[in-house]
Amino acid sequence: MRTINREKIIANCGHVVVLNGGDSAEREISLLSGEAVYQGLLRLGVQASVLDVSDTVIADLESLKPDLALNMLHGQGGEDGTIQGLLEVLKIPYAGSGVLASALAMDKVKSKLIWQRLGLNAADFVMLNEATDWQALIDDFEVVVVKPVSGGSSLGIAIVKDAANLQKQFEMASEFDSEVMAEKCVIGKEFTVGVIEDQLLPTVQMSTSREFYDFDAKYVDEDPEIICPAQLSDEKQIELNELVRAAYTSLGCEGLARVDVMQDQGGAFYLLELNTIPGMTEHSFVPIAANKAGINFDELLLTVLELEQTAN
Repeated sequence: MRTINREKIIANCGHVVVLNGGDSAEREISLLSGEAVYQGLLRLGVQASVLDVSDTVIADLESLKPDLALNMLHGQGGEDGTIQGLLEVLKIPYAGSGVLASALAMDKVKSKLIWQRLGLNAADFVMLNEATDWQALIDDFEVVVVKPVSGGSSLGIAIVKDAANLQKQFEMASEFDSEVMAEKCVIGKEFTVGVIEDQLLPTVQMSTSREFYDFDAKYVDEDPEIICPAQLSDEKQIELNELVRAAYTSLGCEGLARVDVMQDQGGAFYLLELNTIPGMTEHSFVPIAANKAGINFDELLLTVLELEQTAN
């Protein structure tokens, strides 16, 4: 990581407001992430407030008069460019990706279309609706991953192998988002890589006894099964790094983000999604990876703050 001037960064912060909560399906995780960031700022000596975002967010922000916003709103309304646009209208600087990059990354279909157009590997997919030929899709993809198009924390995601279950999972995923996609399941290893501008954190390799690394594996299991740094050859690690950087750059991302990738049994990597507001709980991958690199939680926050100050 770059060398940073702790005292200068803290002195230049002013009043920082941490945005969390909201009303998305990921509210509870957002509250945890926001509280962790807020407590970290207090430890650093930064003047900070935490705001559980609601319908009164404009009045709340005008009352708080922050110099900077740190957005820990996971899911719709927080990661999709909505709050970013509001902050820009209110002329409140914020860390992380802007409106367009946030919207593109949140929409798994839009981001995949961009990646595929640029020749970056991403699994084949189709949009689902009530008229979908469920059996034909199973015949084509064999194993399918059903996903809400805009969502995170693995909510509403399921792996299915038969037509009847495919339709059922589509209906369940529709409770999380009005748009649902089916992705050809990549059988193999799952990785995630934290990105901070031009720097990558150590790759995290997920391992779980569950069918896939779902919500419970991420947030409920007491000891998340991860391997960090990942068990990859130098050649494959370089290949993965290049793919992650290209995915991040192609969407116009800024600041902290996380890229999820699958590797099939033949060794090929496939982009899954990019998270512009990665989790910051004790179970979250980015703080775990940063710690493996010798960067504690508070130092990670300092880096985020320093990047925002440099950009502005």
